[in-house]
Amino acid sequence: MQRSDMQRLANVLSIPMEESESKAQKIMQEAEKKSRITSGFFGLFGGSKADEACELYVKAANLFKIAKKWTEAGDAFVRSAKLTLSRGDYKHEAATNYVDASNCYRKINPKQAIDCLLKAVEIYSEMGRFTMAAKYYMSAAELYEVECNDPEKAMHYYEKAADYYKGEESKSSANKCMLKVAQFAAELEQYKKAADIFEEIGTSYAENTLLKYSAKDYFFKAVLCHLCRDVLDAQHALNRCIDIFPSFQDSRECTLLKASI
Repeated sequence: MQRSDMQRLANVLSIPMEESESKAQKIMQEAEKKSRITSGFFGLFGGSKADEACELYVKAANLFKIAKKWTEAGDAFVRSAKLTLSRGDYKHEAATNYVDASNCYRKINPKQAIDCLLKAVEIYSEMGRFTMAAKYYMSAAELYEVECNDPEKAMHYYEKAADYYKGEESKSSANKCMLKVAQFAAELEQYKKAADIFEEIGTSYAENTLLKYSAKDYFFKAVLCHLCRDVLDAQHALNRCIDIFPSFQDSRECTLLKASI
């Protein structure tokens, strides 16, 4: 969120930006009081108090965001998520809170942001919302890739996202994730894994009228990965790719591979 956006939000709330942090702290205290009522002796009658507490946590979180207090904002969203989950029937709201918390934490603590994303994934998976779960697995993978510089974990979560997308027949999204898996597998010298993925995607593209002209790029990468392991494997892979997609034989990529094997 840009500073101008924060200022507009502050104006909507009729709270000057410099006062938003102190206002947020007071609202947090009020939310804590209401949440204690819901978990105490009168908890059975505290449903409305729980609703109020959750709303207050979210309001405080947004005020902390205006003040650029990202840890406090994330913590407030997490408090709302946990209280929302305890109410049983509000899982979507809890997952949304965890995603909002992640967006705050990612500015100062990417691993804490990932933890929140994975909690959201768990909730969406239990709800059968696998496309949403895949989306946030992918977000976790991107954080491991860009912010944490951890290719192994990035590869792991891209692959989990792809599995969920495949289950939901979102082939384009699944392929996008699997290409990331192949990229990291090659970088980590897991050449067979990378080659198998590139060949599988190349095959699927070759069978698609609209995508078949991109197949040669993936077959080229597949054979290159095999070539990093074994020349004979590379030759067999090249022959397979030509059998699957005969036009590949006349491409510049194939000519280069033949000269290299």
